[in-house]
Amino acid sequence: MHTRAPLNADRRRRGKVYSVSLGGLFILLAVCALFVYVAVENRPAKREGNFASAPAYIADQVTVLGLPNARFWAWFDTQGPLLIHEWEQAEERERAITGGSLPPASYLAVSGGGGDGAFGAGLLCGWFDTGTMPTFKLVTGVSTGSMIAPFAFLRGKYMEQLRKIYTTISDKDIRTMRALNGLYGVVFGDALADTAPLYELISRYVNEQMLADITAAYKKGRLLLIATASLDQQRPVLWNIGAIAASGHPEAVELVRKLILASASIPGAFPPVMINVEADGRHYQEMNVDAGVVAQTFLYPVYLGYQLRTGPSHDRERHAYIIRNSRLDPDWASVTRDFLTITQRSVATMVHYLGYNDMLRLYESARRDHVDYNLAFIETDFLKKKREAFDPEYMKELFDHSFAKGQQGYAWHKAPPIYEETLDR
Repeated sequence: MHTRAPLNADRRRRGKVYSVSLGGLFILLAVCALFVYVAVENRPAKREGNFASAPAYIADQVTVLGLPNARFWAWFDTQGPLLIHEWEQAEERERAITGGSLPPASYLAVSGGGGDGAFGAGLLCGWFDTGTMPTFKLVTGVSTGSMIAPFAFLRGKYMEQLRKIYTTISDKDIRTMRALNGLYGVVFGDALADTAPLYELISRYVNEQMLADITAAYKKGRLLLIATASLDQQRPVLWNIGAIAASGHPEAVELVRKLILASASIPGAFPPVMINVEADGRHYQEMNVDAGVVAQTFLYPVYLGYQLRTGPSHDRERHAYIIRNSRLDPDWASVTRDFLTITQRSVATMVHYLGYNDMLRLYESARRDHVDYNLAFIETDFLKKKREAFDPEYMKELFDHSFAKGQQGYAWHKAPPIYEETLDR
C-alpha cells in the first residue's frame, strides 16, 4: 500500500511533463515555421478555379450536393429564415406522427474534448442501459462530440459501437505524425499530422446503413447537426446530417464522413477538410476545420432560440442536456519559467475558459428560451491523468467511470458551477 502511491504520483508527474514537452515541440515548430514562411518565396499556389473559396458576397448562396437545407451558418449572421423553415418542417413531421400534439422535447449537445470524449460516451451508454435516456429531438456535436452525436442520435445497437470506439482506440487510430517531412514540409504543408487513420475509423461506422437509420429518424422530425468552422468565410457551419442522408445522393455517405472528420480537425495539428460546394452556379471548395475555434459546444443558434420562445410551439416542454467532455475546475501545475512552457500553458488556459464560457452562454440561452438546463462534465472525483492525447488506458478508465455514473442516475447540474452556489442559497 505504501509503495504504490509514490509510483502513481510519479506516473502522473511524467504524464504532465510529457504533455508539456509535446506542446513545447508544437510551439517551437510554429515559431520556426513563421521564420521560414517569411524568408522563403516559393509558397503553395493560390487556390483557383474549382478549388477557390466562394467570395464573401455569395456566402449565403453556398450549398452542398445541390441541397438547399444541408447547411446553415451558425452564428449571429445565421440564415435565420431557412433554419426556421427547416425546424417548422421537422415539427410538422412530428405532428403527422403524433396526431397534432407535440410531446416534451429533449436536446443533446456534446462538446469537443479529444480523448476526454470517453466521458460523454460512457455517460450516454450508462444512461441508455437504464432505459431512461430520452429519444432526442435534436442532437449536436463538435469535434469529438461529432463522433459521439450520430450514435447517441440513433441509440439501440449503435450504443455498443460507441462503447467500442471509446474503449479501444489510441493515438495510432487518430493520426500519424508528419515531422519526418522536414521543416519545409511542416511550414508549407497544412498540418503536423495526417488524419488518414481517423478517416478510416469513421468510415468503418459511418456507412449506408447508418445513413438509412438517420434518414428514418429525420422523417420523424428529429434533427442531427454537426458543427465545423469555415476558415475561408471565418464562420461556423451547422451541417444538417438528416437532410444529407435523406437526399439519397450517391455522395452523401462520403460527405458525412468528411464532415465528421472536419469537425475533429484541429487547425495546424490536423489537416483541414476541403468540401466541394456550389454558389451562384459555380463550383468552389470550402476549407473546414474543428468548430472549436469558434465554440466548443453548440445547442442551437440565437435566431432559432427566438422561434422557440415565440413560435407556434412556444409552450412545448423542452429539456437540454449538455455534455462537456472536459473538467471545469482549474488544472494546477508548477509552470517552468521559459518561453515554450509559458506559451503552452497560456493557450491551454485560454482553451479551458473558452469552453467554460460556452457553458455560461448555453445556460443564459436556455433561461431566456424557457428550456430546462442540464449539464454534465468531468468532476474532481476522477483522478487519473492521461499520458497522450488518446491514451487508451486513461480513456477506458474514464469511460467506465462515467458509465457507472450514467447507470446509477447521473446528478445533472442545473447550472454551471460558478452559478450553482447562487442557486443553492
